[in-house]
Amino acid sequence: MSFLQADEALNRDSYYEATAPRSEAHPALQGDTEADVAIVGGGLAGLSAAIELADRGFSVVLLEAQRIGHGASGRNGGQAIHGLACDQDEIERQLGLDEARRVWSMSIEALDLVRARCARFAIDCDWQDGYLGLAVNARKARALQAWRDRMDRVYGDPMAWIAPQDLPGWIASPRYHSGIHDPRSGHLHPLKYTLGLARAARSLGVRIHEQSAVTALVQGASGVSGPSGPATLLRTRLGSVRARQVLLAGNVYLRELAPQIAPGLSARIMPVGTYIVCSAPLAPAACDALIPSRSAVCDTNFVLDYFRPTADHRLLFGGRVSYSTVTPANLAGVMRQRMVETFPQLAATPVEHAWGGFVDISMNRAPDFGRLPAAQGSGHVYYLQGFSGHGLALTGLAGKLVAEAMAGDASRFDVFARLKHRKFPGGRLLRTPALVLGMAYYRLRDAL
Repeated sequence: MSFLQADEALNRDSYYEATAPRSEAHPALQGDTEADVAIVGGGLAGLSAAIELADRGFSVVLLEAQRIGHGASGRNGGQAIHGLACDQDEIERQLGLDEARRVWSMSIEALDLVRARCARFAIDCDWQDGYLGLAVNARKARALQAWRDRMDRVYGDPMAWIAPQDLPGWIASPRYHSGIHDPRSGHLHPLKYTLGLARAARSLGVRIHEQSAVTALVQGASGVSGPSGPATLLRTRLGSVRARQVLLAGNVYLRELAPQIAPGLSARIMPVGTYIVCSAPLAPAACDALIPSRSAVCDTNFVLDYFRPTADHRLLFGGRVSYSTVTPANLAGVMRQRMVETFPQLAATPVEHAWGGFVDISMNRAPDFGRLPAAQGSGHVYYLQGFSGHGLALTGLAGKLVAEAMAGDASRFDVFARLKHRKFPGGRLLRTPALVLGMAYYRLRDAL
């Protein structure tokens, strides 16, 4: 089964698709058009950029190969959490402490931005405050507490420490030793949020086209110029867009649907399968008893488990990943077993949905933002990728940063663009087996 076939199969039983009716369709692009900015990708990053650009007076065309929120933006665990997927010391090592503090502060701004957009555009996406980061044993608890203390001391960001004797008041599970609580992070229904952003973008004049995969990107070709100077041409099956500036926000789908557009980008990210189940509805009191604060929960393992209650009193549980893009056999059963190991009181509770999808990870798990080399006579082509499974809030900030850059102030965008990234080793044939082998090591380390 190909990547795209596996991806489509993984979306057939999504809880999110079942509970977020799609009331609006966006017609495929037909014919030729022009815009100040063309955006490739109808997920959180592309839609966020579209809103920010429209607010600044730009005309925007957004092209989505499938449907809005088809990829990770509409299928993820719904957790909006501080920081990045990589450890903060990776940012310190590359950029220094002052810039690392700036990056951390922007990750907090990303959380505020989610709340602000929900309020401004009246997006009902089941937002719930609170995040628990939990350690599974004493050794990992010591590391978590040291991290928490340093974040308070060095970054001025205090988070509540939950000692072992206090943890039962936060979670009714025997798996965990101790943890932290962050009230600013939280969780939501990601597809409701993504569709809400699409409605917001349209209300601001953004032209959105679904089923409009980009087949070619031509920079500085003869005759390619827009109303305001140098332009880039994007072609689809039925039309084209000329734009002064372009944003590529298709992540792992670019490498599968249009690998010729930016082959250098796809070498720096890998698609990783991630999987989620959702229980049958619980009695409200029983659901609240599992996690009394109703926070999102994530452990500190490298190959981690994450879960949260839903607004309709279910438990949504994710955790298993595939670095080979092959979907695990008996996905629902395997994931349900992990859920019951975490909450034995759910032994008689069935799961009603099992789904998954692919996220784009970078080698160092840091986000990969930048520009393609400019061809003579063409405008800038920006890209956003490498969110590494930690993008629900960060994608919104990324859209804001790229809009700032397109409007003439790239100072914040370039903080991220200075992060260096390497290609995955092994080339096209060997890099997936190499990654699978490497992750086996991390699973072993998590078990110790």
